[in-house]
Formats: sequence, structure tokens, C-alpha cells
Amino acid sequence: MRSDGTVFTDHEVHRCLRSMGALNPEGEWFQCSVDKVKAAIIAVRNREVPEEDRTLDFEMRPEQAEAVGKTAVYFQQAWVENPNKTPHFLWNAKMRFGKTYAAYKLAQQMGWRKLLVLTFKPAVQHSWESDLKRHVDFKGWQFIAPGGLSYEDVDKTKPFVCFGSFQDYLGRNPSTGGIKIKNEWVHAINWDCVIFDEYHYGAWREKAKELFEAEDAKEREFGEGQGVQYFDEDVMPITTNAYLYLSGTPFRAIASGEFIEEQIFNWTYSDEQRVKQEWQGDDSPYTCLPRMVLMTYQLPDEIREIAMQGEFNEFDLNTFFSAEGNGDNARFKYEGEVQKWLNLIRGAFQATTVDNLKLGAKKPPMPFSDVRLLNVLSHTFWFLQHVNQCYAMRNLLAQKQNRFYHDYKVVVAAGASAGIGAKPCRLCWKLWTIL
Repeated sequence: MRSDGTVFTDHEVHRCLRSMGALNPEGEWFQCSVDKVKAAIIAVRNREVPEEDRTLDFEMRPEQAEAVGKTAVYFQQAWVENPNKTPHFLWNAKMRFGKTYAAYKLAQQMGWRKLLVLTFKPAVQHSWESDLKRHVDFKGWQFIAPGGLSYEDVDKTKPFVCFGSFQDYLGRNPSTGGIKIKNEWVHAINWDCVIFDEYHYGAWREKAKELFEAEDAKEREFGEGQGVQYFDEDVMPITTNAYLYLSGTPFRAIASGEFIEEQIFNWTYSDEQRVKQEWQGDDSPYTCLPRMVLMTYQLPDEIREIAMQGEFNEFDLNTFFSAEGNGDNARFKYEGEVQKWLNLIRGAFQATTVDNLKLGAKKPPMPFSDVRLLNVLSHTFWFLQHVNQCYAMRNLLAQKQNRFYHDYKVVVAAGASAGIGAKPCRLCWKLWTIL
């Protein structure tokens, strides 16, 4: 059924498939891909000429529409109130929020036709390209990227997106010191919007190299390359009418006051679980999401103090779990504090005993002490940032004072043992989670 209430039959889909070149050896039998069938159905339903690759036709979820609406209102007000200053806005949204798709929908709502996507992590190119080329909403849009369509090839009368890395588009010519000749066109255009994806990787220029140490060789080379140092809204050699920042972990940018409340849209795992529970009706877009239980704990000062050495005096997991050595010789730099943390999560840290007695039933359940959790914690994943931290944790758990954990089989899925060379566990910002 079409959106206007009219209906269509399989015969129309068959005719569409034939027009798309699908082999039709006999009757209703066709030799083609599932994507081609989906594209034919969508084309017939929308009364359009089919495009085989455009097999996605979902709509924005409520939170995506809210992000687009709030950002659009902010930009429009900012242009009126301060026309000489380019506004910037941050989407602080969890993984799998759909920031790419929502950013494209924002572009449509704003009437933008020239988007520049700069990233500190080039590996995200596929998602930007796939969403633009496969969704029916973006028919006619063009995608410029290394190894693909060039600026010279695009139809300038149609909207286009240019995807690139900071190192490439903001890097300097090593011989002349000026802009790379092949990128002069990027600097000559006044973009409707510049989008910074995976912003947390490069938001703090002085920390860029350190942040990229957790990536593979190719991305480390990028992170240490040129370009990041030229990122400054006031002096950046690229002009635009608006900046949109995308990140799932922009904690330092928020803590430093880089964005005020009016410039941020937040969407967390807790928000997602809340709307899933509150949804009325059978058409919930959150039905497929698993139930997630989030538990946070106030660490005792005795454990926290060793890691209160960061730039903003916040608790730093990287400092707390820093390790030395490799493999069987890996050890935590602050092994005593990590041992106290292991005692804490099984309810055996002496400093909290009195507090627990005072709180009684109100105290939050520790994961390896409360019978309600122990019953379901047969398998747990612990995520640490570096490979040697994973081995340090295994080695510490194997020590005799941690006999409690000896009932568990500890598997290190990091580095060579996980078939990923020298790379760490990729999900490095969560200490532990339960699936």
C-alpha cells in the first residue's frame, strides 16, 4: 500500500524488476539480489524510477527529529542575533544514535546543498557514504571522497557532500607551506555547514597524538600528521555558515565550557531505555533494543585519589589502570589501588563496610557480591584501553588473594590473541559491562 492509500500488486514489482535488468527466466521467478527486490518495491510504492542501491526508507526516530529541530532553531536564531559569528552546535549522542542520517536530515531541513564532513577518524567514511547513497530521502545527492567521486565530476546544480580527513584538507604543502594544490577548491567554497565527526578524537589539539595511540598504524600516522593544529574556528582556513560537532564521548569539550547548554543536544543510553519503556502502542522503533541495566558507583576517596591527576582534576581511568610491561610480565602501575577496586566490586572493600551497614537495603548492589547479580553474571566483558592493561588485569586476577575470581575462566581478547595485531580493545571508554 502506498502512503496515499492506493495499492499495488506483485505484477507491478515484476515489471519494475524487468526494467532494472533483472533476469526473468520463467513466470514469476527472477534471478536478482534481495536489495534489487527491495529497491523495486520502494520505487513502485513511491512511483519513482528505481535506483537499485536505494533500499533504505526508514524515518527519523523521535529523538533524531528533536536533535534536528533543536539545532535548526539554534542556528536560525544565532544568525539573526549575531550575524558576524558562525554558530556551532554539539550532538552528544550515544553510539548507534544515527548521527550520520540525522545530520543529512538537518541539511535537508535547512536547505543546505554543500556539506563538508571532516573527521579525525577516516574509517567512518563508509557510514557517511552508505547513508547518502542507499536512503531514498537523499536521491540526487552526490558524495565526494578520496578514491571516489571528485569535485570536478559532480553536478554543481545538485547538492553534494565532501568527506575528508583533517590531515588532508587542512594539512600544509611540505615544500611551500601553503594549502595543498589539490585541495584549493575546498578552501574556495563557502560551505553551508562543516560537520566534525568523531569530534572527541581531536577536540584537544595538544592531546591529539596521545589520543591516537590507541588506533592502528594507519590512523596513528593520521593522528600525528598535519592538519589538527590548524583547527580553530577563528582562523580555520575553511569558511562556512555553521559548524556541527558529532561525538558520543565529548566529556572534556563539555567540561571545558566549549559548548553552553543551548548549544548541546544530549542523548544517552538512559534516555533510550526510558523512551523504550514509556512508548505507548505497537509501533515502537525501540522494540529491537535489548534491555539495559546501568549501575554507577561512588568510588571511595582512598581509591580515587591516585587517578585525580587529569587536566580537569577528574577521575581518569587511563591513569588508574595504567600498566607497565607486556604479556605475563604486565603489571598495573597502581596495583594496590586496582586491587582495592577488585575488592570493592565483590563487596569486600573494608572502607565501605560501615557505610553499607548504614545504608542497608538502599545501597546499590555490587556486581560480584549481590545474589541477584551473581546469578546472571556467568559471562562478563571488561573493557580496558590498552593491550597491556588487559594482561595486567588477567595477571592480577590470577594472584592468590583473588581466589574469588578463580572460579571464572579469564580470556584476554586483545592484541594478538584476538587476531588484531597490537591494537587494544576498541571499546575502551567503558570499564565493564554485562551482556
